[in-house]
Amino acid sequence: MSEEQRGEGRGEGRGGERDEERRRGAALATLARRNERCRRCPRLVEWRERVARERRAAFAGERYWGRPLAGFGDRHARVLIVGLAPAAHGGNRTGRIFTGDRSGDFLFASLWRTGFANQPTSVRRDDGLRLRDAWIAAAVRCAPPANRPTPQERDSCLPWSVAEVELLDDVRVAVCLGSFAWDAALRLRAALSQAPAGAALPRPRPRFGHGALHEAGPFPLLGCFHPSQQNTFTGRLTEAMLDEVLLRARQIAGLA
Repeated sequence: MSEEQRGEGRGEGRGGERDEERRRGAALATLARRNERCRRCPRLVEWRERVARERRAAFAGERYWGRPLAGFGDRHARVLIVGLAPAAHGGNRTGRIFTGDRSGDFLFASLWRTGFANQPTSVRRDDGLRLRDAWIAAAVRCAPPANRPTPQERDSCLPWSVAEVELLDDVRVAVCLGSFAWDAALRLRAALSQAPAGAALPRPRPRFGHGALHEAGPFPLLGCFHPSQQNTFTGRLTEAMLDEVLLRARQIAGLA
């Protein structure tokens, strides 16, 4: 084969990669639009829309999102970050998970310090934030009353997470922010393994803990306390602790 022919082959390969990139990007965008129209859980629909109508005084002049939140980030992410659910006046207001609330302030500052984000803050959907090698999603995609989703609502959201992760290129590890996210990620991993319902859930069930690692299925799970004010204000979760978990996730994912 001549050098010219080899060059043509490489060009065709790059063209195929670009086509696949466009296909995955379009599929993720379509999935997000479908997710945003979901009304599967009546309790969550009622609450998210009520909060969007009865806005907090500090945000009285803003138009709330008031819909489910799809995940976002780098389509080539090796690290999946799983949170609990949108905050009523955070993601449910801004339209992006962890954006516009104190938990997000803590998380994105750490993502910036550990090389996953291009900036340390996230205040609105169009603020220029870009993630590298990371994708962020919530176990439950609508804001729940008292920030307490039910297991049934978690399971109703599972198909959205499965469809989303199947469109990502190469997830190597899931960082689970809290025990609820840990349980959701166990179910996500089982569903991705395409085993019969419940068959791939490990027995005994691995216990959540900060820094806990469970290696099985398509990717390992890495536990981290949730960056809620309850945890960060009391020192249960510090900046150094969160940074350490995210750096460990980089190492597991094979990132420099």
